[in-house]
Amino acid sequence: MKTIAGFVVTLFLLAFAFTSRMLGLPQPPPDISYKLISPKAGEVLYTGQTFRVEWESSISVVGHLPAYCEMELWLSLDGGRTFIRQITPSMDPRATFFNWIVPNMPTNSALLEICYGGEPFYPDALMPQTASPFVIRDSGVQ
Repeated sequence: MKTIAGFVVTLFLLAFAFTSRMLGLPQPPPDISYKLISPKAGEVLYTGQTFRVEWESSISVVGHLPAYCEMELWLSLDGGRTFIRQITPSMDPRATFFNWIVPNMPTNSALLEICYGGEPFYPDALMPQTASPFVIRDSGVQ
């Protein structure tokens, strides 16, 4: 009985693999990792300030990326419990910086998350940058 069940599962997996290729589904995006360079841990940003957010990635070892791959940065004001605001548009995953206008959302627990993936075909990989919490302070300028 185990032999028949194993055979059926194998047939199912092979059928799925061939069907997905015949339907033209894209290959999964390559695994890529990102690491935030700035802001650094404990850095203080001021509302209204234009700040250059920078990161590095492992893309150089990946080679060609499918056209559907993208990356985005999201902001958390509560130390990473929730990421409430997308701060970049969907960007080319090879990008390494974004000039960000710091929002009027003061907090002592700001954190960024880098999302990479291939939606609508594949879900995003979420990479919260927990080693780099920073502060957003009111600039006092109205």
